[in-house]
Amino acid sequence: MSSLFASESRAPDAVAAPLPVDDVAVRVQNVSVTYRTTFERTPTFKTAVVRLGRGERAVREVQALKNVSFEVPVGTSLGIVGANGAGKSTLIRTLGGILPPTSGRIEVHGRISALLALGVGFNPNLSGTENVVLGGLANGLTRRQVDERAHDIAEFAELGDFMDLPIRTYSSGMRSRLAFAVSVHMDPDILMIDEALSAGDAKFKKKAAEKMHELMTTARAMFLVSHALASVKEMCNAAIWLHKGELMLQGSPEEVVAGYTKFLEVGEDAFSLEDL
Repeated sequence: MSSLFASESRAPDAVAAPLPVDDVAVRVQNVSVTYRTTFERTPTFKTAVVRLGRGERAVREVQALKNVSFEVPVGTSLGIVGANGAGKSTLIRTLGGILPPTSGRIEVHGRISALLALGVGFNPNLSGTENVVLGGLANGLTRRQVDERAHDIAEFAELGDFMDLPIRTYSSGMRSRLAFAVSVHMDPDILMIDEALSAGDAKFKKKAAEKMHELMTTARAMFLVSHALASVKEMCNAAIWLHKGELMLQGSPEEVVAGYTKFLEVGEDAFSLEDL
């Protein structure tokens, strides 16, 4: 197994840390995330009469992440694989500071540019150009820095006159192009991408992949969540596999993809990590 990762135990909290003296870009320590949701129970005749027909709300807890620990050294491009509901997007949102951990500690050393879904954060009533400005300012850039990047973003997205039209008129592929262009032109220390390349034509995917390879030479770390296992092996130098919120395997992309593929073939009941 690869030794790129390590686990430690610390007091539960989440922090944004200064640049480290060691070579760790992101440190995750015993992180758990629990969602609390409510649903309506169908009342019995007796309770319906007593409560005048109101449904009874019950609270259900869902553990999206369970004591996940790993470290990401500087220069790592980390692929994150797993089935739907495995906790991949929850992990990325937690690392990005969007979702606080229920317990555990996260250290992120550097400025993050997160592309978490197609066009998340865009105002549909504003034009593409106006959303570029908002996106840049939200990433901590000055207005002058945003203006300097606006042309490159528009050119990379290849949307032409649509840049002056409201986002609501865009197709999902067009939103994907613009969202990706904004994220990769923010000079991020750490780039987090969740299924960003799932939409768009072959030409754009190739262009996006080349841009990500370029960023890997300057960024402190990159995270890629994808169901495209070939992309993980091609673009990443480390990987982790999540299943039902638990960290199942960590190591090289080849090791992790092989283990995950075997799991998909034989099913959960027949699978054992000892067989790898």
